Amino acid sequence: MQADPKPAIATLRELTPDMVCFVLDESHKSVAESEIHPALVKMPQRWDWIVLPEIQSFASCHKTLARQLPSLLSTWGVLPGELVIDLTGSTSAMASAMTLVGFPFTHSIRLTPDGPSETPSGPTATDRKPRLSASSEENPWDEEAPRLRQEACQLFNQGAFEAAANSFHTLEHRISGGSKPMYRALADVANGYALWDQHLYRQAWEKLKGGIKALELAAVWGGPPGMDRLIKSLKTNMSFLERIVLDVKEIKPSIALDLLAWAKRRGDRHRELDSATRTLLRAMEAFSQSQLFAKHQIKSWDVNPDQLPESLRETCRTRYRNEIDGKYRLPLHGQLLVLDGFDDSMGRQFMRDWPKLKTLFDAADHSILGGGFEPIKAERFQQLLEAVLKHSGVTLSDLPAFPVFHLA
Repeated sequence: MQADPKPAIATLRELTPDMVCFVLDESHKSVAESEIHPALVKMPQRWDWIVLPEIQSFASCHKTLARQLPSLLSTWGVLPGELVIDLTGSTSAMASAMTLVGFPFTHSIRLTPDGPSETPSGPTATDRKPRLSASSEENPWDEEAPRLRQEACQLFNQGAFEAAANSFHTLEHRISGGSKPMYRALADVANGYALWDQHLYRQAWEKLKGGIKALELAAVWGGPPGMDRLIKSLKTNMSFLERIVLDVKEIKPSIALDLLAWAKRRGDRHRELDSATRTLLRAMEAFSQSQLFAKHQIKSWDVNPDQLPESLRETCRTRYRNEIDGKYRLPLHGQLLVLDGFDDSMGRQFMRDWPKLKTLFDAADHSILGGGFEPIKAERFQQLLEAVLKHSGVTLSDLPAFPVFHLA
């Protein structure tokens, strides 16, 4: 704000903000109090100012604004994409400092042509869709969007799906124009994969269905290079996810593939190897459970010993009976033993290789999440992954591969 309050009054009348903060020199506080209030038809709900001691010094302006503006906006609940900065009348030092400090919250930056140049009208927090004016107004986030989009894509590719969704949502709020639906759709897709990564299949399916449809609609109006390839990959994943969600059987073979893919994603990034190792064993169990049920109608968690090969019935009764509920439950090794007894190729191959596999299973059991106190080594994880692939008869091409986000 300046000695002549007319430019500030014009800005406030046009934007009718919910909140306003003046950035000014101490000598102009009285003008804000005595002349601007009476001139406004709609009064802002909140009203404050930040006094700059040296309006010609960038260092001084920046220090004061950096200490006061973010905390003020936080107190007022101003979100990214809700701040309009009016630089009319600011010095170069003030304009630079306000732009730098306010940038994370900024929706647009205004400058009235031929405006005064003594002192500033400061940041004005408005709704998310401020009306355009005759002033020169630009949204700096529009130019920053490609770089920040790449950062969000990289987060997704690293498996930080929720962080990627938050980044896409932030971009949606900050940018202007017709790209908002695309970023909203990308955020929904990232959230869908976050749910999928937690094995929340139905919720993931519903979120991805909406996200992919919105992304297709947004792509009709244009989009960054790589969008068509991404949508194709998303649809391929949706087909796999749909198999799980719409499968009404109690034992779903596709879940075994998904568990194996979950573990492989961790192994590829050398992250969470202990969790990935336990999931590998669970995937192996899911494969054997599917085989037992599909070929012999045996549920591993509720076995009738009379269903088993005669040579294993007594073993089941003595080893696998739960003393509390009286049910018979086959652990992984027991399941494969039964498959071997049925002369099933999966069980037969496993038992033939068991002397070599026992070392890998022992390493998994000695890991921190397996009941021991040593983290699993990457090479042991890889060996176990190869063993599970071999004995389940699965190839890597059978596994669902999460898409790679690359939107230039």
